Amino acid sequence: MLVTGAAGQVGVDLVDTLAGVTPLGGDDGFQPDGHRVEHDEFEVLGLTRRDLDVTDRDALIRAVTASRPDVIVNLAAYTAVDRAETQVDACNAVNATAVASWSQAATDVGAHLITISTDYVFDGAKGAAYVEDDVTNPLNVYGASKRAGEVSCSDLDTIVRTSWVMGVRGKNVVHVIAERARAGERVRFVDDQMGTVTLASDLARALVTLVRTRPGGVWHVANTGATTWFEIAQFTGRSLGRDDDFATPISTDELDPAPLATRPTRSDLGNQKWVGHDWQALPAWRSGVERLLIGRPPQGPSRP
Repeated sequence: MLVTGAAGQVGVDLVDTLAGVTPLGGDDGFQPDGHRVEHDEFEVLGLTRRDLDVTDRDALIRAVTASRPDVIVNLAAYTAVDRAETQVDACNAVNATAVASWSQAATDVGAHLITISTDYVFDGAKGAAYVEDDVTNPLNVYGASKRAGEVSCSDLDTIVRTSWVMGVRGKNVVHVIAERARAGERVRFVDDQMGTVTLASDLARALVTLVRTRPGGVWHVANTGATTWFEIAQFTGRSLGRDDDFATPISTDELDPAPLATRPTRSDLGNQKWVGHDWQALPAWRSGVERLLIGRPPQGPSRP
């Protein structure tokens, strides 16, 4: 196994999971293919940004040629959605060009590539949960770069679309919400953007299933149930003992400053293909957020 982005939110959880260790926030009962991970099942080479610049094609090819893995899980990504609007080349270099290099390198050594994409390849116009065969039409640079990465893959590669990823380790919006809840502050979040939460530990365990089976094609992997950022903030506040006035709903138009990137109004991912493969659906999103909050280390004193 070669895992890129091994120091990221999903990367640290995937490396733990591949070693047979339940990561922080993990659900021991979530075994989608019905088989626990054995401690000696995988030999893992985890590469961080310091270990490998994925935009350096020659270095990337050398890493694959030297390690000759059976499976490559590419978690390296440019994820700053708003910043991408002004850093188009940097975004495309990681999310599109590097993915093409991974796909070719995997083919050259007979490895299977699993790479991560996003719900932002969709424009939100469908008005219902998206499935794998729906037409893509990204609204922002980030989504377009991920779509270009998808297109550059071979038919044998596995593309995992996921969304609103959050883990116990790493920076994410729920950590910010929790800090403000514990500090006695209030928050305002949009209620006119609908999507699906994905807990990093649940995604990591789902990726192990794909590593074992190497199915190829596009797969939607996210926790069960659609929601909004306001609902997530409200649920987080309640979980931490705050009243309903902790979170206030606002529209995207009320954001100040206005975000640079346009987001789809509804981009939740349907899991019909995953469940239809006789794999256990990812847990409900509220379960994921609860486990994130329980696993989150203390951040200093709080006040009511």
